[in-house]
Amino acid sequence: MAVIADSTSDRILDYNLESEINHGIMVSNLAYKVSKELGLSEDQCYEMALAGMLHDIGKLRLNEYNNKSRDNDSLVIEELKYVRMHSKLGYEVLKEQNNYSDFVLESILYHHENFDGTGYPDNLFGKEIPLGARILRVCDVYAALRSDRPYRKAFDQDAALELMIDEVKNFDMEIFLAFQNVVNA
Repeated sequence: MAVIADSTSDRILDYNLESEINHGIMVSNLAYKVSKELGLSEDQCYEMALAGMLHDIGKLRLNEYNNKSRDNDSLVIEELKYVRMHSKLGYEVLKEQNNYSDFVLESILYHHENFDGTGYPDNLFGKEIPLGARILRVCDVYAALRSDRPYRKAFDQDAALELMIDEVKNFDMEIFLAFQNVVNA
């Protein structure tokens, strides 16, 4: 287990690298299938699969974060602020390599933007959010809900979908419906 903050098991920044890789694979597969369901070209579907695999790569930079001197509540708040930087960090890392299209890079940068404008890093709203990021948003949330986390067990498919429906304002409805077709197939 790779520990990014301290060794407390309920830390937000604690993670298991194998779990992160499995999460990326799940998001990649879902993003490809949802893209197909939406009728995107094969090239765009491939790029969505690539973006899905790489969407959280910025988390690798989080291992520089360590603030053990604060109490638990303020540490959690600080961790949340720092975790919110991972999409921008991932974008910057991948942009430096000059191997990725703007479509992939923007999908990664904005994959935590919510359709209602409440996401991050830029509080984009609706169709201001790049298509790839809107696809990743749905797939990432589902994959996270279906996976064990340090602070909770994985939800089954029905419970995960119910939780997503409760928060449907976060998603582009056309993409969410395509996503539902994919996971219910």
